[in-house]
Amino acid sequence: MLSRLRWFALLTRCFCCTLLLFLLEGALSAQATTAAPATPIDAKKAELGGRTWDPEWDQIVENAVPQGMLSSQVPHDVRRFCPRFYTMSDTDKRAFWAYFFHALAGAEAGLNPTTRVRHTEPAVARIDGVTKRAVRSEGLLQLTSEDQKRYGCAFDWDKDKQLDAHDPARTILQPRNNLECGVKILAKQIIVDHKPLLSSSGYWSTLQPARSSYRIFAKEMTNPPAACGLAKPASAPVGATTVRVHEDAKSNEEAKKRMDPTKP
Repeated sequence: MLSRLRWFALLTRCFCCTLLLFLLEGALSAQATTAAPATPIDAKKAELGGRTWDPEWDQIVENAVPQGMLSSQVPHDVRRFCPRFYTMSDTDKRAFWAYFFHALAGAEAGLNPTTRVRHTEPAVARIDGVTKRAVRSEGLLQLTSEDQKRYGCAFDWDKDKQLDAHDPARTILQPRNNLECGVKILAKQIIVDHKPLLSSSGYWSTLQPARSSYRIFAKEMTNPPAACGLAKPASAPVGATTVRVHEDAKSNEEAKKRMDPTKP
């Protein structure tokens, strides 16, 4: 009897250890991230000294991406920007989505977290089949306060309305809140609602091919992660990450100062 109890205790202990290792491996795998490449607009802005993409925003997106956006449920038009999407590792897929939202923020807000636009045209303000006569789009991904209820985003209108319209402390303008909300919106579109990535009824006009603004987004999607296997134009900052772009811009600026000591 004692021997059986010992064997049972040993088996239980082994099972618990195996389960713990499995969960730990899964957690580590889910959090595995890599640096996403720089988009053309980010490279240009770094060169000119404009507002650029913060590398930490890549991490926010990569950690927010749900499992469904790493699976075969992702609609096939993703291959327009990432031909090898379905055969890539989850880490590379997360990097692709970080690049995707980087490009979207460039097309929507010029990478400026405090950008606000007031839309009055019904076609522009149509969201999930509901026409809004006056909508304020805000932040990196040009979202609205109404998205808090619609998608469960971390926006607080009661707090935001007490602050200046462009105050970065407003919850809707905080990059983490804005980007995490954007991931939720896209996940609902392509995973829950089974719509294409590029849809005429999608949330963002920049992801609607019939719109002129789509061309801006398409230009930003020319430098996805190398794992995507997309042929890149000569003008794309091939192989450069946002971090590298910033480092090069800083190095160039320091070189200019050395050549002209009169500059501050």
